[in-house]
Amino acid sequence: MIGIINYGAGNIFSLTSALERVGIKYGIINSEADYQQYEKIIIPGVGHAGTAMRKLTDTGLVPVIKSSHKPTLGICVGMQLLTDFSEEGNSDLLGIIPLKTLRFNEAVSKKVPHMGWNQISPDPDSKLFTGIPQGTYFYFVHSYFIEFNTKFTAAICDYGIKLSAAIQKDNFYAVQFHPEKSGAMGERLLKNFADL
Repeated sequence: MIGIINYGAGNIFSLTSALERVGIKYGIINSEADYQQYEKIIIPGVGHAGTAMRKLTDTGLVPVIKSSHKPTLGICVGMQLLTDFSEEGNSDLLGIIPLKTLRFNEAVSKKVPHMGWNQISPDPDSKLFTGIPQGTYFYFVHSYFIEFNTKFTAAICDYGIKLSAAIQKDNFYAVQFHPEKSGAMGERLLKNFADL
């Protein structure tokens, strides 16, 4: 069963609705005792990465997450939290995946935030993207992005620059887009995570 970390910075309703649509059982994690009840973990997130990190720290779950061997999926800001550092608030984050979260700057000729549907190119070897073809569209809303590094990138997106639409390290997976708002292919990704 999947546990969703509730730290006051996630759009939990959209996520739980998507899980219910595809018949995935879930529960809410508010404490370490809750955390131990679940086999897989989702860290959702919207808004400011620095604020989200402070809220997550307040739950007392940071050491548990960092030492976990459970499959864990970060979504949007939940993805950014897995990195070392964010330029949003100059914030130190969980440091699980050694990348930085950067702000789109003037060199990007496109509108910021990156909002709406965009195509991704997933790594065909990533189990998170089983059955999800190259060029599939997912729904994005973000002003900050994960620096691109082939070692950790599980899917690529182009938005004036090449960026990581998904990253992966060991048991930690993360997506910048919102699978819960991305229709059938987003639901497929959530099922893939549940089946890991």
